[in-house]
Amino acid sequence: MIDRTHSLPVIRQCQLLNLNRSTVYYQPLEVSDEDLKLMRQIDEIHLKRPFYGSRRIRDDLQDLGYPVNRKKVQRLMRQMGIMALYPKRNTSVPGKGLNLYPYLLKGLTIDRPNQVWATDLTYIPMARGFVYVVAMMDWYSRKVLSWRVSNSMDADPCVEALEEAISRYGVPEIFNTDQGGQFTSDAFTGVLKDAGIKISMDGKGRWVDNVFVERLWRSLKYEEVYLKAYDTVAEARLDIGNYFRFYNRERRHQGLDRQTPDQVYAGSELWPVAA
Repeated sequence: MIDRTHSLPVIRQCQLLNLNRSTVYYQPLEVSDEDLKLMRQIDEIHLKRPFYGSRRIRDDLQDLGYPVNRKKVQRLMRQMGIMALYPKRNTSVPGKGLNLYPYLLKGLTIDRPNQVWATDLTYIPMARGFVYVVAMMDWYSRKVLSWRVSNSMDADPCVEALEEAISRYGVPEIFNTDQGGQFTSDAFTGVLKDAGIKISMDGKGRWVDNVFVERLWRSLKYEEVYLKAYDTVAEARLDIGNYFRFYNRERRHQGLDRQTPDQVYAGSELWPVAA
């Protein structure tokens, strides 16, 4: 669909076709077969025990027969964009230039759609290489509002998904994220500020605030990704999109009183959600 010989710039062609630019410029990631196997195992261990850090993941990998050291596990975890989830002291100092905002959800009762949205990004293994998926979610209904598949953890796919969600569903009152570089970037926070959306960011002691999106990733991987081995980015995008449609329209959630996210988002009665 993209014609690189056309006088129209590739970026503009992507905009007209509603395509992620990173897809057009995608090149297979040069990762060894050994590292791909390790990353798949790390991903599964992290999903089962998200509180495991690099030491415990290294121990589990060694138990599985992978002679790997902690330094390599740490490198692969950084490449995958994952870290242990646990309450810890606030000993890190944010880098200069980061757009950091206060946490706004403490004590807040979330009792309606479009009150609070959240987002996260996750690693997706393929037959050869890997990609990332970012999703925008309505906190109250768990509805996936938009998503993007990308070969990088850059801010662009996150901004594109955010802009799509706003164009399709309006603006939320509050948007909550972690302090990842994609979500603290000028490009991402600028869209939120231009739309008049209050920005909330997880801070010290708020490690559980992405639990709903983490559950989405668990469902996506166990019910879709791990059952397949995507050969191409296009195949991954198609099948993941089909899964999200199933997730929204057909998959009933015990936490939603056996309703689907679409039903709850559309106005079904439900008890409030405590932040």
